[in-house]
Amino acid sequence: MGLATPDDAGVFRLNDQTALIQTLDFLTPVTDDPYEFGQIAAANSLSDVYAMGGTPLTVMNIVCFPSCDLPEDVLARTLKGGQDKINEAGAVLVGGHSVDDPQFKYGLSVTGIVHPDKVLTNSTARVGDAIILTKPIGTGIMSTAIKAGLAEVSHIREAVAVMSCLNRYAAELMARFSVNACTDVTGFGLAGHLMEMAKGAKKQITLYSQKVPLLENVFAFAQMGLVPAGAHKNRAFFKDLTRISPALPLALVDLMFDPQTSGGLLISLKTEDAPFCVAQMEKIGINARVIGEVTKENSTGFLDII
Repeated sequence: MGLATPDDAGVFRLNDQTALIQTLDFLTPVTDDPYEFGQIAAANSLSDVYAMGGTPLTVMNIVCFPSCDLPEDVLARTLKGGQDKINEAGAVLVGGHSVDDPQFKYGLSVTGIVHPDKVLTNSTARVGDAIILTKPIGTGIMSTAIKAGLAEVSHIREAVAVMSCLNRYAAELMARFSVNACTDVTGFGLAGHLMEMAKGAKKQITLYSQKVPLLENVFAFAQMGLVPAGAHKNRAFFKDLTRISPALPLALVDLMFDPQTSGGLLISLKTEDAPFCVAQMEKIGINARVIGEVTKENSTGFLDII
């Protein structure tokens, strides 16, 4: 798998038992705390390996740092946050690269492994599947509220905890079931990544917006208009292949397209397996929910938001 498909990572078969998963990602700061930023950026970079059904093996740091504008301690604390999250993933830091840059950026290049027969893609959902989401959404709108000085400490703590949480634990539990497709939720928002699943599989997916878990108070922030430009761009980009129920409040629609940082996994699996998968995730504190279903064949792919 490579540039021909819009999947989460590239996959290269080494032999009948092992394939390499390769991906990279980096972010500008999403929190004022450098250590938290490092954790979030690392979790975000590692996520694509989990979405492909794999295990992270080695990583390399990617750093763009304004050495004349920020103290070295900021970089040290960022890298410490990333290193701790890499350790939690069971991966090994083997190097990296840095440049002097006016805009601070940090992320990882990640190599993982997976059995060639167990690679998961975002384009193989089947009619009758249920769709599970493993993290609440709203980090884009919450970030806007934080910048506006309207978010309380509890809101910030929850958003940071969600973004810095590894998708490792959800991936390990989903591996116990026969998963047909998987992806993670990032810049295209929940609806955008579901649309990619629908297009890739040539299916129609129904998203039950009222069942989607949300960050605390983020709906109220959306009602206040604290919606990032990316949410509007996402909605416009996918509008031709999306139907939105006119009964839905605008704030909820905005949340469906809200660009996420280090979001959860979207898992497509047999409907009868979904309650058991969710129950196992809930036992270890994962806020997983069944939020949709694959309803029928569709030659172009289609998303119905109700």
